[in-house]
Amino acid sequence: MGHLSAPLGLDPDTLCAGLGIGGGDGEPLVTPLIQSTTFCRDKVGSNAPHQYSRVSNPTVAALERALGALENAPPAVAFATGLAAETALFLSLLNSGDHVVCGRTVYGGTTRLLQQLLPDFGITTTFVDSTDLHPVRLAIRPSTRLVFIETPANPTLDITDIRSVADIAHAAGALLAVDNTFLTPILQQPLDLGADISVYSTTKFIEGHSVALGGSLVSRDPTLLERFRFIRKCTGAIQTPFNAWLTLNGLKTLPLRLRRQSESAEIIARWLADRDEISRVYYPSLSICTSRSLIERQHLGFHGAVISFELTGGIESARRFAESLERCALVEHVGSVSTLITHPASMTHADISVDERLDVGITDGLLRLSIGLESPGAIIADLERALASVNVGRGEVLTCAATH
Repeated sequence: MGHLSAPLGLDPDTLCAGLGIGGGDGEPLVTPLIQSTTFCRDKVGSNAPHQYSRVSNPTVAALERALGALENAPPAVAFATGLAAETALFLSLLNSGDHVVCGRTVYGGTTRLLQQLLPDFGITTTFVDSTDLHPVRLAIRPSTRLVFIETPANPTLDITDIRSVADIAHAAGALLAVDNTFLTPILQQPLDLGADISVYSTTKFIEGHSVALGGSLVSRDPTLLERFRFIRKCTGAIQTPFNAWLTLNGLKTLPLRLRRQSESAEIIARWLADRDEISRVYYPSLSICTSRSLIERQHLGFHGAVISFELTGGIESARRFAESLERCALVEHVGSVSTLITHPASMTHADISVDERLDVGITDGLLRLSIGLESPGAIIADLERALASVNVGRGEVLTCAATH
């Protein structure tokens, strides 16, 4: 696995394992949970670092320092959820009359914000196939202030060239934000590739145990970070201290978890690709539509723990298959220590129109797997049992992450 740049030259395993460790005589080994809404002041006009937990909190600040350190950046800005982080991003950067260029394959909640909420404030969005630089260039307007992409994209794992899109955005005077939730800073460093902001749902792989909601924005631009904190203060969208504490502790094992989960995902994706019942498998290292040099340039050794695939037989086959699984839980989630399966059309992307879903490859029969820490053999056995129960015919196997 590739090493990240980090304070003191630490590799990600050592950096994460040491997060929040006390270093002084009598200090606690684990970062304490400061579950207080407010903080005492010595005098009127005090400049104490923490005054009210809607604005800042010591436990939240510890998590923010950790998230920033993973990208050689100042402390991140932590939010109650990933969508709260995205909302703050848009409110921070956009005004009435401004324009956004967004990759057309992104999390459904992102699309909902851009299509159904921001137009009420005079903000417009053009959705493009960000894997092709030509439509990205064509979509840029004089009013474009932000380009937003997700790579690998949810749920078809499309790969976008971050550095090239950053060059396009910056040439137009716009900023680039990258949703890096699937790979985290352990497997991809958007800021090193030219992005201005990394966006995370820390609820997923970063926390890793399905117990704490959260989101964050990471940047190396102090002015942007100050703006994000101001918007967070105005909207009251800060992460709770308890969830920050849980996330900080989950972060300590992130490199180990992602390495194991990615190794298992590679094995399972290749097994799925050899099955006659599977018509499409979406995984970066299998895709015939993704440049090998691009994923080697962007991904730090592995390609993540998420696989999507489509059974022959459509929605009925997908439903029977998902409901027949015993080890893989049917939930709307990724990034847990347990293996999870999701039906995007009825769950994560249910608010997206049928035509839009089909245009980007999110069919009614598409399923998304988030691989956990079980042995790959145990998951394959569960998948094989479920496939036998579906009893679908042979399909044409496509391992292309961009079948438009």
